[in-house]
Amino acid sequence: LQGQDRSYIKGQRYTLLSNRENLSLDGRKALKKLLAANKRLSTAYLLKESFGQLWSYRTERGARAFFEHWKQSLRWQRLVPYQKFARMIERHWDGIAAYCTPGNKVSLGLVEGLNNKIRVIQRSAYGYRDEDYLKLKVIASFLPALPQNVRLDPH
Repeated sequence: LQGQDRSYIKGQRYTLLSNRENLSLDGRKALKKLLAANKRLSTAYLLKESFGQLWSYRTERGARAFFEHWKQSLRWQRLVPYQKFARMIERHWDGIAAYCTPGNKVSLGLVEGLNNKIRVIQRSAYGYRDEDYLKLKVIASFLPALPQNVRLDPH
């Protein structure tokens, strides 16, 4: 697009990268205008949105069937970044398949909390020369506290 028509594309990266349901009314209007202006962009956006369904499958078989179908929809689109993305997903499929099992889903808040706790231990352990000792400190920090009477009398 050129001139005035190009003006509504500028600054719309967030709009394109966001999920449709997370956009405000103005964002949805801008998205509609962007997708109407470019058929290839519209196709890429729809593929991006549809890929999000992968995370809702509860079995590896269902997730694999969905992903194979999604890859087939890429076949004639000539979207090289998406083909590269599909190859990356293939390389990491074991982890994605493990996520599909309901018992394996861990909230990102828990993971971030654990990472933060490990970083605090690392900062306080600055200067330790033994990596195994640092590992033991991390493991010990996640153990439950001992009862009060055990601390006073070890017998």
